Amino acid sequence: MSINLVCWFWISFLTDGPVLIPINSEQRSDIQAIQLTSIGRFGIPRKARPGVPGHLHTGIDIRRPTENYDDEPIYPIATGIVISKRTDGPYAQLIVEHSINGLRFWTLYEHIAGITVELYEETDPQQPMARFMNSAELDQYGWQFDHFHFEVLKAPPEKIHPHANTPDRHFRSYTLSCFNQDDLSTRFYDPLKFLQKWL
Repeated sequence: MSINLVCWFWISFLTDGPVLIPINSEQRSDIQAIQLTSIGRFGIPRKARPGVPGHLHTGIDIRRPTENYDDEPIYPIATGIVISKRTDGPYAQLIVEHSINGLRFWTLYEHIAGITVELYEETDPQQPMARFMNSAELDQYGWQFDHFHFEVLKAPPEKIHPHANTPDRHFRSYTLSCFNQDDLSTRFYDPLKFLQKWL
């Protein structure tokens, strides 16, 4: 191995952060590759709808990065352990527990499909663990799901009892129960700011 290659490796190692963005990109350490939906920003008010109270948006809604409507991948942002898995339709979801430099946090990925990881499996940020919904699934569930919802929790998610139709769902987030800025800041990081800090 040449000296130049060794130097490049160590410079790359020292400058790359412990997390990567969760979508496919030529440079997964570039926050600019993440584009949000028109109502996908963190902390914006969401109106009440049948069965759902008004609340603040606890994550970000990430747009599909390409025109791939077959198998556009979604990655974990860091090494972690899958602690909850839901596969029932448009609210399919993964929750992953992480620890980086002593910081314990949790990431949530929702409105996803094609989940390839199992409960308690270790995630690899270089390997996809799910995908965006494909065109057939969007036709079935609605094109409003042409994105995925991403959260970074600073508070542990709530433990729940699994149901027969969601046997691997052991936790839930506070997605629909943040009604003010105190609720939001106590339980969540702004995902874009979090990624920017750790990339």
